[in-house]
Amino acid sequence: SQDEEAGLLFMREEEKLARDVYQTLFETWNQPVFENIARSEQAHMDAIETLIDRYGLDDPVMGNEPGEFTNQELQALYNDLVARGSESLSEALAVGATISEIDILDLQAHIDEAEAADIVRVYENLLRGSRNHLRAFVSALERQTDETYEPQYLDLDVYEEIIGGSTETGSEGSRRGSGRQSSSSAG
Repeated sequence: SQDEEAGLLFMREEEKLARDVYQTLFETWNQPVFENIARSEQAHMDAIETLIDRYGLDDPVMGNEPGEFTNQELQALYNDLVARGSESLSEALAVGATISEIDILDLQAHIDEAEAADIVRVYENLLRGSRNHLRAFVSALERQTDETYEPQYLDLDVYEEIIGGSTETGSEGSRRGSGRQSSSSAG
């Protein structure tokens, strides 16, 4: 459907945004969590690229350099997040958690509107990965800065359920485990 196509194109760029922000923040702070999760975001991008190719869509990130986006809202978000993450290590880790929250909400919204089984399966795998990323950034923030992350987008009960869950494992390098969860639609 047109909604599924639009969702794939948007999520391809949103996963690129996450990868590019994390790579930039790794260069700034030299913290392994950014490098590790940037690699995971590349795997997310690759999974969506497979679907874009399968459905004969034009890849919105083709030819774009790191930090360069076709979607101008994502471009503005990238610029803001990199600026925030450059202020301090604690702000950088909070940016990672914020991106994970946004990914969770957007993926859930696209799962809810998708009908194609292959698209739903990829999104569910990416959703598990994004929940793991949120856990990793929140844990790193608490460990390294002794600060507590306050959710910016997720409902508090959904956030606490994710943070209280264990690492999820699954196919395509993402992880699945205890507790599936729903979240509200993206805003």
